[in-house]
Amino acid sequence: MIGRRHAEAIRTAKGVVLAGIADPASGTADLAAAHGVPCHRTLEAMLAAGGLDAVYLATPNQMHAEGALACIAAGLPVLVEKPLASDLDGARRIVAAGEMAAVAVATGHHRRHNPLIARARGLIDEGRLGAIASVTGSAWFRKPDDYFDAEWRRRKGAGPVYLNLIHDIDLLQHFCGPITQVQAMESNAQRGNEVEDTAVILLRFASGTLGTVNVCDAIAAPWSWEMTARENPAYPATGENCYQIGGTRASLSLPNLALWMHEAQAGWWAPISSTRFPFDLADPLVLQAEQFGRVVRDGEAPVVTGRDGLAALAVIAAVKQAAATGAPVDVEI
Repeated sequence: MIGRRHAEAIRTAKGVVLAGIADPASGTADLAAAHGVPCHRTLEAMLAAGGLDAVYLATPNQMHAEGALACIAAGLPVLVEKPLASDLDGARRIVAAGEMAAVAVATGHHRRHNPLIARARGLIDEGRLGAIASVTGSAWFRKPDDYFDAEWRRRKGAGPVYLNLIHDIDLLQHFCGPITQVQAMESNAQRGNEVEDTAVILLRFASGTLGTVNVCDAIAAPWSWEMTARENPAYPATGENCYQIGGTRASLSLPNLALWMHEAQAGWWAPISSTRFPFDLADPLVLQAEQFGRVVRDGEAPVVTGRDGLAALAVIAAVKQAAATGAPVDVEI
């Protein structure tokens, strides 16, 4: 699904051209024909055919490491969909190979390309919130049953912690700095798959900020980035929020970008009001494609590097370990 959206984004973006599609799934030939590009059954066949300057890798998680390493070996910059790999070892190998070969590796945490995120980060950097004391995030949504017809989505390396929460973790670290320790519980009680359907996580940041995140793919609810940010027209927009960032001077809710603060003095008896900030609604996938084009063409650093992807995955690995052991786990990159 995300590969099809990337193909559309590349076709729309300035400064890049879709050069080919590789996918063994049925319907790929029709998709490639619709875009007017060659169709290949495997990544290896596409690399051998040549005519490429870079690769988007939007395969199942378990195939990311192998595919990324093949692209790097071919000297081609690669944008790997999140998570960077299905385990830390694979992610470390991708990052090391890219750095050794001086080949750019980007991670597909596309939300960072959203102008909304840039505006929120700007408010934080300006000190509008003061010291950030706590953050909270919600990722509740109801995936349809047929979503799990693809077997890999029911197996280890998938699940909403890897597939969805990792986006939220990347953003929370972007806003608040590195996460150093986690505690977690998870359950598969709703779907009974090999992977979790629900997880609740406590976060400790290097700055001293504490946070909570709750993710579930079996809840009919409006409180997730997909259902609030208006990034993808496939999801109904609810007008709700999914993140709250709490500071000593003010608090920020997202994605409505409302800054709440006491008007006269800092104290709960004083009146409190919110200010809303405008932002561009440009498609972050298109902006990501344009920026990756500059990475390939001009040597610009990726907005989200392979190391950024590794940092988010390290937190996810710690979450999985904490959920399995019931003990706090330090994040180790």
